[in-house]
Order: sequence, then C-alpha cells, then structure tokens
Amino acid sequence: MRRRLVRADLAGVSEVRHALREFLRYRWPDEPAGVAELLLSELVTNALIHTDGGAVLTASVTATGLRVEVRDFGSGLPLSHVPDADDGTHGRGLVLVRGLADAWGIGAHALGKVVWFELDGERP
Repeated sequence: MRRRLVRADLAGVSEVRHALREFLRYRWPDEPAGVAELLLSELVTNALIHTDGGAVLTASVTATGLRVEVRDFGSGLPLSHVPDADDGTHGRGLVLVRGLADAWGIGAHALGKVVWFELDGERP
C-alpha cells in the first residue's frame, strides 16, 4: 500500500488510517492491525505537523510481519523524549512507537527522512 499526503492535510490522517484498515482487513489479525493504525496515525501526524513537504506512507505485509514507513521531506531528525504531564497530547508519538512496535527506526535521506516500524506476526 502506498499513499501520498499533502502538506498540513490533517484530514489525511483519518484517510490513511482507513486505507490501512482496509489493506489489512484480510491480511492481518484485528489486534495488531489496531496497533498498526495507532502507530501510523502518530507518525503521519508528526510528519504533517513538523514538516512542510507532505509525507508518503508505505505499508507492506509479509508472511512474518508488517512494515510501515512514513517518509517526509523536512530537514532534521525527530527527537524522542518523555513528555511532561503538562505537555497535553503532544510529544507521545515516538514514545508509543518505541513501546508498541517490535522494531522501529529512523533513516536519513538526502531530502527528508523515513520513520518506520515493524510488527511481528503471521497472517490469519
């Protein structure tokens, strides 16, 4: 699955969540699919809020797992920190990814970066 999101289109977050849900409907069990939707939302929201060039989402399923990549075209790498209680709802995206994904990482590119996560599991 591959989707392009335009800059600052936060409505696109729910659209890609829905697209991922449909993509995984017969390929992946419900519980990990829900986790994948949550983590996807966090990464896409971060890309759209913190960069100016939009984002590209890629998701792929194999016999042993799911990999989701969100590429943006902004400079600099994201910072992972533990948010204060006073931060409201901000600053928790990478904390969730780190806590719920089986693997995750950040790859720098000449123009932008890719933040990815993987969930282990077999197809239904």
